[in-house]
Amino acid sequence: MGRGSSGVRRLVHEVAKFGAVGGAGVLVNLLVFNLVRQLTDLQVVRASVIATVVAIGFNYVGFRYFTYRDRDKSGRTKELTLFLLFSAAGLVIENGVLYAATYGFDWRSPLQNNIFKFIGIGIATLFRFWSYRTWVFRTLPAMETMTSAESFLETEAKKPRPKQRVN
Repeated sequence: MGRGSSGVRRLVHEVAKFGAVGGAGVLVNLLVFNLVRQLTDLQVVRASVIATVVAIGFNYVGFRYFTYRDRDKSGRTKELTLFLLFSAAGLVIENGVLYAATYGFDWRSPLQNNIFKFIGIGIATLFRFWSYRTWVFRTLPAMETMTSAESFLETEAKKPRPKQRVN
């Protein structure tokens, strides 16, 4: 396999781990959202914000210690600050969709609330994946170089060697 396929393999692996943590986070988010809606009289978007905040805390632990455990750990304060900043942007995206559906289109049934919350989560997830991997959980430069060198050596080892002429 060439150098590019190793990078694709790593990205697929990363997306799978991100999806596992994110999928569990979605379940936490929807569970808390529906519990808050059932147990309180809070408005739908407020209940959603509470659920999103709980899911953000759950996801940070999953991303730091599972998905991105091999990434740079030297600047935890900066990492957490950036994580919270991008998570807050995702919260606005997610709950903006729910707000527009609920108050803009008057779609207020529990089923409609859950559908538009789920759609908002999906859109926000695309943003979060890009921002977390680009800015928050950065790859160690030495690891990128080492992986690239290993891929190069692997490719070179598989190339056929020219036959030497014997006189």
